[in-house]
Amino acid sequence: MKLTYIYHSGFAVETGDCFLVFDWWKDPAGVMERVLASEKPLYVFSSHFHEDHFDRRILSWKGQKKNITYILSKDILKHYRAKKEDADVWLAKGGQWSDGTVGVTATGSNDSGVSWIVETDGKRIFHAGDLNNWYSRFLTDDFTGGLVTSRETGREVDPLREEKMFLGELKDIAKITDSFDAVFFPVDGRVGNGYTRGARQFIARFRTGLFIPMHFTSGGFESAWRMKQFTDAAGIPFWSISHEGESLAIG
Repeated sequence: MKLTYIYHSGFAVETGDCFLVFDWWKDPAGVMERVLASEKPLYVFSSHFHEDHFDRRILSWKGQKKNITYILSKDILKHYRAKKEDADVWLAKGGQWSDGTVGVTATGSNDSGVSWIVETDGKRIFHAGDLNNWYSRFLTDDFTGGLVTSRETGREVDPLREEKMFLGELKDIAKITDSFDAVFFPVDGRVGNGYTRGARQFIARFRTGLFIPMHFTSGGFESAWRMKQFTDAAGIPFWSISHEGESLAIG
């Protein structure tokens, strides 16, 4: 299996039988040129409607490739970002789909849309979408509870409640499986102090064959590498991505 970093939360995964592309948004290295030229079938996933995870330009690929399947989160349809006929499969949390080559289960998110469990070519992959402990920076030792103001949205949030929701989604995923061959998970330094907390909570709960950080932009590679000290301590291989278009082959 060959993994290629596209940008942000976007990745291409090549197996012996197919290509998978997750949450394509921008493609500075032109990764999709090779993917679309391949004769292998292509499965395209978007976890939710946010513009950094779903871009309508992916829908134009069907004009360049016949054997392409779009598997999209239902919230994209709900927010009028696409039409019903644009996707082959629409899934919400708990939904499942398989065609014999790829098996998909849509798991939950404490943000928008879904996360994905994808099984293909004997491998089980997890792509978190926007599932994460996003308000972890507030959960310091001196935090005693209550509401805080989010600088991103300007709204008041309860960090303890948000964490409880995140851990609840992990609990639901654990009812399906406790192990993954590869995990794509947000490690975004823009969150602030404690930005690895959600990822650390994930690897404490699930056996992980390879951990792949995501949801950072071009200046965030080294901040994402901070997670490596925790995966090393847990004996989990870590992909220290350093540039767009970088690939990694795993057995």
